[in-house]
Amino acid sequence: MSGLRSANFSVTLDARRGAVLVECSAPGVERLNQAVFVALETDLLEGCAVLPFQRQAEGSTVFLPFRADRVYAAQMTDSGVKTTMRCWQRTIWSERSDVHPEFSATVESGMWRLSIPLAVGGSRVGVAVFAKDLNENQGWGAMLASDHVAPGPGDRYVRRYSEIDLTTGAVAIRGRLATGSRARIYQLLPRLFGNINETRKPNGSLAENGVGKFADLNAAALDQLRASGFTHLWLTGVLRQVTATDYSSIGLPADDPDLLKGLAGSPYAIKDAFDVCPDYAEDPARRLDEFQALLARIHAVGLRAIIDFVPNHVARSYASVVRPDLSFGARDDHRKFFDPRNNFFYLQPDSPGGGPPLRLPTFENGEFLTPTCQALGAGDGFYDGEREFGRVTGNNAVTWRPSRHDWYETVKLNYGYDFTTGQRAYPHGHQPDLPIPDTWLKMDAILAYWQDFGVDGFRCDMAHLVPSEFWNWAVARARLRQPDVFFIGEGYDTDPAKVPCGDPLLASIDGGNVFIDLLNAGFNAVYGDPAYKKLKNLYDGTCWANDLEGALGNEFIFQHSICYAENHDEVRLAGRDQWGGIGMEVGRPVSAVLFGLSRGPVLVYSGQEVGEPAAGVEGFGGDDARTTIFDYWSMPELAKWVNGHRYDGGRLSRAQAELKSFYARLLRLVDEPAFRDGEFFGLNPANVTNASFGRSGGESASGHWVYSFLRYDAASGQRFLVIANLHRDQSWRDLRIVVPSAALSFLDLDSNSAIRLVERLGAVGALQPVAQWTAEGVAIDDLPALTAFYFELLL
Repeated sequence: MSGLRSANFSVTLDARRGAVLVECSAPGVERLNQAVFVALETDLLEGCAVLPFQRQAEGSTVFLPFRADRVYAAQMTDSGVKTTMRCWQRTIWSERSDVHPEFSATVESGMWRLSIPLAVGGSRVGVAVFAKDLNENQGWGAMLASDHVAPGPGDRYVRRYSEIDLTTGAVAIRGRLATGSRARIYQLLPRLFGNINETRKPNGSLAENGVGKFADLNAAALDQLRASGFTHLWLTGVLRQVTATDYSSIGLPADDPDLLKGLAGSPYAIKDAFDVCPDYAEDPARRLDEFQALLARIHAVGLRAIIDFVPNHVARSYASVVRPDLSFGARDDHRKFFDPRNNFFYLQPDSPGGGPPLRLPTFENGEFLTPTCQALGAGDGFYDGEREFGRVTGNNAVTWRPSRHDWYETVKLNYGYDFTTGQRAYPHGHQPDLPIPDTWLKMDAILAYWQDFGVDGFRCDMAHLVPSEFWNWAVARARLRQPDVFFIGEGYDTDPAKVPCGDPLLASIDGGNVFIDLLNAGFNAVYGDPAYKKLKNLYDGTCWANDLEGALGNEFIFQHSICYAENHDEVRLAGRDQWGGIGMEVGRPVSAVLFGLSRGPVLVYSGQEVGEPAAGVEGFGGDDARTTIFDYWSMPELAKWVNGHRYDGGRLSRAQAELKSFYARLLRLVDEPAFRDGEFFGLNPANVTNASFGRSGGESASGHWVYSFLRYDAASGQRFLVIANLHRDQSWRDLRIVVPSAALSFLDLDSNSAIRLVERLGAVGALQPVAQWTAEGVAIDDLPALTAFYFELLL
């Protein structure tokens, strides 16, 4: 790349002048059309993480690690240094304009010096600095390399920034993701995790099948999870949901069977968002106290706690006993389908399905239609709360007769967006002064309540079904209360029900991708659904490993995608007839690939580490290779590790113990600099024509079952070569990996470098044969089936 090879930045505070001082040094900095940009985050409630650039003006789109509200630029021109700025004006970036006279930019002896006035309140300011070569032959401009950004033309993500404490002047390097450690999340349902009852009767009651408790997450369990490399626990389904279990003695009677999916109840049919499930308490009347004690135990071992935040829908019978003043729908006007002052959408007499009363798909012609109603021998297809009026289901079904495939047990919440017409009756780009809808205020109160309780973060269910403008507002408010609160967004960009972004700028980028909307709103991470699906389809469809390259997409999204091979919505790796029917060992190469791709958080679902197969009928959950989230149940393989709440793995087979140890090694390894902070370079494209790259049978191309990539962190100098054999039974000997010149440049190596490969994943510290990187590529003597190697490259 012509011009600057790299740019080094320093950021300090000039307290006397009330200014941010930025220095940028690099060879060639005085060249014509070199430019330095400084983005400031001075107001958490306003701003944008996306900077649009115009062709031959400033460069391609730049994504920031925070929501900036001001951007300054200094550029070398024929007439000297030109300075401009842009401001975020509530909903859009202003045009470039001359800057405040107190802003100064000079360049001398290879050093830019910028002084930016700080006319802001508060105690902190975020500063992101990047440089570009804007010469015409670069097209849209090329980003210049630094520790905070990868070089090159095209869209780029500035992943680190300087945070200045305005009271002390201290400067810290931050990122959108957890600073200093990659988030490694263990997802567990308390209902299942600690339950050692081995009865497992389909559709069994709590008394028959038992239930896990908050107390089961004892010191032994938490110590073991921390030692396995986890940083966060996602406590799935702790909020109080509908249930068949009767707690009338504490004022919580059982729910109408017609509203139940499973006797335990769906954890996403929430009945009180300010309460926790009494099932999990030793003393149900003191359930909130016991949950707070659990949070204290989690924090005591250095872990952080995430719970579900379910913004799109609630149970039909929602009624808060903790905060009855904030119950949804209490003051709604049932006569209107849509009103921004309502919390719900109300069916009208002429809505599909024949008018009132609401009929649920649970009973018809004298027959119970759901496993839950059949098990209870009760239900009539009606809910007394909706005989005179009806409400839209959580999945947007506008009908008096929802089907069994609908989320019929839930009702859609109204955020001021009419999903039938696209009307936006809330503050947005074209009408920023509209009032905040009541649902927004109540949801903010829920987040604030749990933050005050000690919860560290939220996994936000179906976040793409809620307007991004709400997320902009709510996440910013949550960060004012707790700067490091952690937000994960479950979202699916291909879902036709997604709420399109109302911001014309964001809607124009990457086809209006909902993940850009969520990350712009301040989410730490979003679901890595595309990469997961490609690998799943490798075993159960027609994909090749090569197809992973096309699933990585926009770097801003890719680097903040949560990496998973299992979660509660997806099938088990060891599930019958899933993942090629291979069994638990398929998790080794699959997880090694998915966890190593990006810097995003990684997720392990409880039971994954010991090969839980989710076999057989459990109740409402059925025999679908997913561990039920609806029923009272226990996990037969995980229970062998739990081992009477000793959490010592005393009943695991040798293969299970080795698999669990593999996941622990992998989790620790992906927190090393090359994976936590480094960059990715895929090698499969350069090896498609390489016949020695795992080609089998009559294949005329390579890359069906073998996948390989590099990771490099320039700051630490750490380099890794990852290669995985995803085939169920075929090994490859004398495999060679072509490393193109662009990859050597990526690694800051030359073609004559002598590299020692130290394999770090299979057996820590084991040495592979010394390899010479030549035109023939990197030689791997033996790549067994279902194996992944993480080679650290040592000079």
